[in-house]
Amino acid sequence: MAEDLEPTPPTIHDQIEHDATPDQAAAVEAGAQKSPSLLDAPATYLLLFINLLWFAAMAKSAPGTYSADWHAHKYFSILTDSFSVEALQFWGGCDTGLVLNHGQWIRVLTACFIHLNPLHMLVNMWCLWNLGLLGEPLLGRRGLFAVYMLTGMAGNLCSLGANAFPPFRDGLVVGASGAVFGIAGILIVLLSNRKLSLPWDELRKLRRSVVQFAFLNLIIGMAPQVVLPMISNKMLNHELSPLTRIDNMAHLGGLACGLLMGLPLFPRMLTGRAGYRERQRLTFAGTTFLLLLFAYSIVKFHSTK
Repeated sequence: MAEDLEPTPPTIHDQIEHDATPDQAAAVEAGAQKSPSLLDAPATYLLLFINLLWFAAMAKSAPGTYSADWHAHKYFSILTDSFSVEALQFWGGCDTGLVLNHGQWIRVLTACFIHLNPLHMLVNMWCLWNLGLLGEPLLGRRGLFAVYMLTGMAGNLCSLGANAFPPFRDGLVVGASGAVFGIAGILIVLLSNRKLSLPWDELRKLRRSVVQFAFLNLIIGMAPQVVLPMISNKMLNHELSPLTRIDNMAHLGGLACGLLMGLPLFPRMLTGRAGYRERQRLTFAGTTFLLLLFAYSIVKFHSTK
């Protein structure tokens, strides 16, 4: 089973946007002067709410798992005890066999809101909160929501494709970190715009924070493949077992999708609200089409293996 899990990103200056703000530069400048609130970053908090609500529903459907840990005073186990494979499949995890053999493609999307355990969820939500508050002024409410969905699906499709190629294997991918990496990717591009109204030094610091987040988390995701084979099986099966399920393909796929989506948006950020929103719609539609082609190619390859 594969899980996409990454550590907390560096703290990033909170930035927020009102949808009535005339352009993205003014949105960033206005957001820098105030503290975040639910009304200032609705898409970020809506995504957080959906993820938390989904996890709460899963926990309610598996009563006793965490209450038993509490009564046994195994408090750390409350964070690390995972849902069963059957539960993750039932609630929409991206299972290779169910998607490719049974056509359940909705799982490519639903897996973006499912988490393996409380620790996995809390880490991803902390990352999403930091990056979302920074990204929403640059993308708008609909834009941030679309980037989360599209890059999350891109990450899951990359993981699915990796499982469909030799050596063929089953896999189960859950988690928001493909989408989190996607938001980081698009921010790396958009924060490179020197014409934004914040000083270039501050923009560069923000971009450096996002780059460091993406780079360090990719390295940490790859490290277990080298380090864990040298660790005892007992420790591997218990304390460090979550690290064995980090899905680097989902991270890379989300990051690459975010970077590519940022390229057509970059030159239109300061051309006015209508022009920028139109470019967003075209970019998101084009990305959706390319993801559909990618999914089709995976199916064709899998059917001929």
